[in-house]
Amino acid sequence: MNRHEARLLRRGNPWLYALLRASLLAPPIGRVPRVGWLVTDPVLARRVLNDHGNFSMSGEGGVGHMWGQLFGPEMADLFDGATHTKVRTAARDLFTEQAAAELVERAQGAHYRRLTERLSAGEDVDLAAETRVLAGRLVADLLGLKLGSRDDAYAELFSVGERLASLALGTTSSTELPRHKIEEAEALAGRLTAAVPDAYATAGHDTVLGRCREMGFSLDLSRGLATLLAIAGTETGASGTSRTVALLHDSGQHRLLLEDPSLMPNAVREGLRVSTPAPVIGRHVAGDVTVSGKRLRRGERVMVLTYRANNGAGPFDITRDYIPDTRQLWFGAGRHLCLGAAVARTQVMRMLETLSEAGRPWRIVSREPARRVLVPAYRSLIVRPG
Repeated sequence: MNRHEARLLRRGNPWLYALLRASLLAPPIGRVPRVGWLVTDPVLARRVLNDHGNFSMSGEGGVGHMWGQLFGPEMADLFDGATHTKVRTAARDLFTEQAAAELVERAQGAHYRRLTERLSAGEDVDLAAETRVLAGRLVADLLGLKLGSRDDAYAELFSVGERLASLALGTTSSTELPRHKIEEAEALAGRLTAAVPDAYATAGHDTVLGRCREMGFSLDLSRGLATLLAIAGTETGASGTSRTVALLHDSGQHRLLLEDPSLMPNAVREGLRVSTPAPVIGRHVAGDVTVSGKRLRRGERVMVLTYRANNGAGPFDITRDYIPDTRQLWFGAGRHLCLGAAVARTQVMRMLETLSEAGRPWRIVSREPARRVLVPAYRSLIVRPG
């Protein structure tokens, strides 16, 4: 990993950084006391994530276990089983490639055009701050929230979601949340979803909350789902976008991209592979199972180190051919593959197109990592054209 990526991980979550460094010497799958099973190989990672019978998100070690403590067992059911399938089926058309392009244009298009004007005029731009606003705008549009026209409302949506997600720091050895964290999370979730009741009652069929109402989901369950999407749709999108910009700059390959725009899909794929905004995916072992000769017992935990699995293919390189073993592993795998994968790719591409349209290679004049965050990210990333 390059020094800037290492600094992001170290500042954002020192324990995770230490784990990833130690995993360089780890076997493809191995057991660590008080942590559980670690998986670092992309093929084994995909096997675990695709085995929905033996590995669950709802038990201890899975993210569904944490959300169930915040929003009740009905929310935990959204992560596995029939309810999960029902939600994905009902919302799938909101996340196609075409729908993603339309969503990004509707929610963010005017903002990108203003950014192009500012960069073309030679203005310094904090792309980390811009991506936070853009992510907030996109999630609000997707959910059907009415937050007005001011950027600060969308930056606040991102900030509250980031604080809520950061409460998961320290859950590596257990996803059982102490009472004080649950109370803090409930307060933050209340702020994050203040506009949900109105949206739940009035949002159209082309929004997630509109679909929740049509499916007969309760307001409380819809609030929980909105909170989950607000976090998943803001932090990972903003992180992947700004870090891809930085990786292009630090490798000098932004010049290559300007010379050959046909490399844009590669640049997006490589940026997401190397940054892997969700560096760890947890699972609960729901049944005794053997993986690569190792016997995993029911009730144990598995941590798929997606960051290590993806980065094992080598450093950032936009001329790299497609890698079958890591195909979209940064979005997960199986029925839990990120529903917003097309949206994330489109956001990264639009930002790179915006920088390219300014017509000059950009350079990063200053940067600062975010501290104590679940998803490694830049707090500021000042870009100067020319």
